[in-house]
Amino acid sequence: MAEGKLTVVPTPLGNLGDMTQRALDALREADVVCAEDTRVTGKLLAAFEISKRLERLDEALSAQRADAIAQRVAAGERIAYCSDAGMPGVSDPGMRLVRACRAIGAAVEVLPGPTAVATAYVASGCDNPRFYFGGFFPRKAGERRTILESLRTLDAALVFYESPNRLAGALEAIAEAFPLRMAAVCRELTKLHEEIVRDAAPALRDEFVRREKAGGIKGEIVIVIDGPSAAEGEAQAEDAAASAQTRAAELAAQGVRKKDIAKALATELGIPRNEAYEIALEAGRS
Repeated sequence: MAEGKLTVVPTPLGNLGDMTQRALDALREADVVCAEDTRVTGKLLAAFEISKRLERLDEALSAQRADAIAQRVAAGERIAYCSDAGMPGVSDPGMRLVRACRAIGAAVEVLPGPTAVATAYVASGCDNPRFYFGGFFPRKAGERRTILESLRTLDAALVFYESPNRLAGALEAIAEAFPLRMAAVCRELTKLHEEIVRDAAPALRDEFVRREKAGGIKGEIVIVIDGPSAAEGEAQAEDAAASAQTRAAELAAQGVRKKDIAKALATELGIPRNEAYEIALEAGRS
């Protein structure tokens, strides 16, 4: 009996020259090619004169068929999986298929290849040596604010996929949350009209709001937001100090003792006790 295997095959982001020899060999050797979109993968196979049976395996079908496909691999079938572009399993149905195979001990081989995440991170020119990938940026305004706030103190660049139709709204949320950070919009990576636009978050928002009004934005997009900066840290410290002074003045006006004011500031605002006591003393003198 033949030895079955699931091979995860990365495909070019846009430039066919990025197709690796190992990826081509895997496609030629497969019994069947499962694809997020058979039309997209069919064109790729045709470009390299590869003729294979194609099976569609998008998000909905993956949920239904992943376990059955894993069983086919375990039974000896050689199956290659391709997403529309880049590394399968990164914000696409491929990861579910890998999990199903791992769960029953079916062989899995993952080939290295193009990925928009790492390409955009490097192309952005950010100066943080770490990055966090958040998948697709949330659609709703409230969810955008929540995710950005939760990542505020993370010492890493933040990388998100985004639709061109929602880019202006995403950049609005980023500019509001991180007005002092640099960010980059990486559009159409590796393709003919590749573009990297890097600027302060508010200026980047203004540029793409202008483009949207002028006729729209096209292409696959990755957003890269720089990690926390010294300027941002200083601004946050100043805001915290101003809030503490305001709160201390409120409590002093209510006749609260200095010791209790300091305790309240430390508890409510997370200020060190010695600093909180200095602010409480100053409020008492006012």
